[in-house]
Amino acid sequence: MRRRFLLGCGLLPGVLGFGFALYTSAASAQVTSWPSEQPPRPLTAREVTFPPYQVRTLANGLQVITVAHHEQPAVSMRMVARAGSVQDLPGKAGVANLAASLLDQGTTTRSAQDIADQIDFIGGALGTGSGSDLSFVNVVVMKDSFGVAMDLLSDVVRNPAFAVEEIERQKQQTISALQVSAEDPDYIAGALFDRLVYGFHPYGLPNNGTPKTLAAITRADLQAYHKRNFVPNNMILAIVGDITSEEGFAAAERVFGAWPRADVESVSVIDPPPSTRRLVIVDKPDAVQTEIRVGQVSIPRNHPDYLAFDLAMKILGGEGANRLHRVLRAERGLTYGAAAVAESRKQTGDFVAETDTRTETTGEALRLMVDEIARLQRDRVSGRELSDAQAYLAGSFPLTIETPNDIATQVLNVVFYELPVEEIGSFRERVQRVTPDDIQRVARAYVRPDRLSIVLVGKADEFVPQLRRVGFTEFEMIAVEDLDIMSASLRRSR
Repeated sequence: MRRRFLLGCGLLPGVLGFGFALYTSAASAQVTSWPSEQPPRPLTAREVTFPPYQVRTLANGLQVITVAHHEQPAVSMRMVARAGSVQDLPGKAGVANLAASLLDQGTTTRSAQDIADQIDFIGGALGTGSGSDLSFVNVVVMKDSFGVAMDLLSDVVRNPAFAVEEIERQKQQTISALQVSAEDPDYIAGALFDRLVYGFHPYGLPNNGTPKTLAAITRADLQAYHKRNFVPNNMILAIVGDITSEEGFAAAERVFGAWPRADVESVSVIDPPPSTRRLVIVDKPDAVQTEIRVGQVSIPRNHPDYLAFDLAMKILGGEGANRLHRVLRAERGLTYGAAAVAESRKQTGDFVAETDTRTETTGEALRLMVDEIARLQRDRVSGRELSDAQAYLAGSFPLTIETPNDIATQVLNVVFYELPVEEIGSFRERVQRVTPDDIQRVARAYVRPDRLSIVLVGKADEFVPQLRRVGFTEFEMIAVEDLDIMSASLRRSR
């Protein structure tokens, strides 16, 4: 589902001012500019070297990446299938998500309990999941259990049982979670925003399906999905940790080498609709605040402008800069936090600005958000704003390659999105090369303030008059009980 911003951590208004006047005369001669209006400058970034790696493709087409990382006696194995909800069957949204959730719930030779007991016995961790473009299995173990873990990984990936009782159990758990989410304004806002931006492209539909589509999924559907997509020439395996590259490749060959390759069907999907100005209100009378989402379709992850565009979104509402947080919280006190994120995927992407605010400040908050998006597109950013965003990205990079699991994630990201693996090691240098002119160019190319998709979820009768006062006179309103993401009209048929 959608990302969620962190609460802001700024001081409350007036905290620094309490008692300060008692010491003004004594301190003014010594400190004339305290307190500072600007945060302290970041420390100089230390040198970081990405550990050595090797990439090979087995005879059956399986891509294998090994990264030697000997700081901990642990090994992380991450296996990715290039298949997710984009490959869901027509009318059966949720197949990929359900299949992924069942991979560790029993194989043809191990029960779900056997799998859980074995991974617990060796002190490891195993997880599965899926997204719109991929599905994955992750295993982390100590070095002395590497061989056992590889055997288990192979069994889980290649031989899921899809037992009827497990299918029904997972279906019911997912349906129960969806019923809870249907009352959550945050979930509703995110799901509806995706639907507005992407239309009936798979990116616009719920990854985990709906109660109706889940009920239609059969065991045969799951088996067919797995057979089509879980083949070695459609997979990537990253092995990172306290091993040599030769040990990693030998283990991959041992457990996956005999796995026969197969044809992978290309998937044809409809294009997202062109960006169009649209404001949809979901009326939820019991809501205590309003969820706001504003954004539009943008660029895929492997686009040459991705890094500059990501930095533009950092300036608008990300870590290290964040105009939205400053305006909405620090200056106006309208929210606890606000964010903007570039959500770039395999085929395309979007950006979204999001916050929540009191019902009585909904119109003001929305007006300010749209104005800040327009300002980013219209005006050249300052060097200080860009350098702060660059300092955050460059400074936090070492944290993303601290553990074998972190390194495996980084490697898989670049390989999955068909980017050069060398880009990981040059990340900080590439970040620092982005200029204010680059930010202005990508903002003008990919941000369209007159074509924004806007979602508001809250107590509509109390904030609709505000919208008209701040210039939002055209909108659609849907009662929460009538909302249907899968419908062309967004409304449940009666």
